[in-house]
Amino acid sequence: MYKMYHTQSKREFSIGFQPQMQILRPSIHSRRANLMVKFQDLYGFAVEGNVDDVNILNEVREKVRQQGRVWWALEASKGANWYLLPHVSSITEGIAFKSSLKLSTLTNAITLKRLIRKGIPPVLRPKVWFSLSGAAKKKSTVPESYYNDLTKAVEGKVTAATKQIDHDLPRTFPGHPWLDTQEGHATLRRVLVGYSFRDSDVGYCQGLNYVAALLLLVMKTEEDAFWMLAVLLENVLVNDCYTNNLSGCHVEQRVFQDLLVKKCPRIAAHLEELEFDVSLVATEWFLCLFSKSLPSETTLRVWDVLFYEGAKVLFHVALAIFKMKEEELLLTHHVGDVINILQKTTHHLFDPDELLTVAFDKIGSMTTNTISKERKKQEPAVMAELDQRLRRLNSVKMDDDK
Repeated sequence: MYKMYHTQSKREFSIGFQPQMQILRPSIHSRRANLMVKFQDLYGFAVEGNVDDVNILNEVREKVRQQGRVWWALEASKGANWYLLPHVSSITEGIAFKSSLKLSTLTNAITLKRLIRKGIPPVLRPKVWFSLSGAAKKKSTVPESYYNDLTKAVEGKVTAATKQIDHDLPRTFPGHPWLDTQEGHATLRRVLVGYSFRDSDVGYCQGLNYVAALLLLVMKTEEDAFWMLAVLLENVLVNDCYTNNLSGCHVEQRVFQDLLVKKCPRIAAHLEELEFDVSLVATEWFLCLFSKSLPSETTLRVWDVLFYEGAKVLFHVALAIFKMKEEELLLTHHVGDVINILQKTTHHLFDPDELLTVAFDKIGSMTTNTISKERKKQEPAVMAELDQRLRRLNSVKMDDDK
């Protein structure tokens, strides 16, 4: 059974599932009829798939076990926590990426990048994420009691953000055996409310509830989940993604549309003929970081790379989803058909290796610098559009007040 419990002193969670992943065994009847079967994934989510999906998931879990042996062997040969030496930035595409990780040589950097793309073993994921992302460094810059003091200081305060958070709590992964409990809601609320007071510009935006919830399931403590959310919003993702007008998110969508034209021209041309706006699906992907779209174990493989290589990973993965279904998408005649194909694809994407292989090998290289230039190119048009929209709203409001 999947359990998590909360202790007031350290706010630590104990996760009842074992790090080793069980082999899923559908019944003989299910295998013969290729029926849909229901099972619980590694992080407690109910999953429905056919027997082929289960077989894929079992193969993926075996690969994860093998990867685990590689990580442990490296620790044995290079020393415990060889990838967690403090106070120096890691090396990503020749650009210093802020984190508390130091890699002594370029060889180590290449080895680590390759290892991370193949997946961080679930048992190591919390500490590797915490160091690679820069969360450990960010936490070290404030007093040890910062999070406890923050949660106590904001307790009982009511703002527009806290009202929206309270509204969204029961809608965050309903049915999950821990998140959808009184204790789960209370823990998630502390993290989200705490951050809304830490950064009043962001406050709270719908989508963050799913991100924070998944962070709580991965990290060992509530406080660590809070710092992972902080580093994600303040360092990993683009600025203004979650502010009131979502300007950063609108920019990301424009950049994604341009990249789709460059990387998948046939798909882009066909979707333009259908007058299909890719933001219909991609907005949720970017705001929720795929947590609502992909199976949780696949989402966390994407996040493994995201926390090391940065926000460019979101574009790689989003493009890969379109690329994987290129032939099917080219046969569509209606917008609804496009949405159905993409939703069915994401919900049953149990093989993260297939997704990430397409994302990095078939989509081709995209540097952080290239994407930054694309953002700067798109920002003026987005800001002008948002300003025009605000003026229209104000004009309507003034007319209503007359």
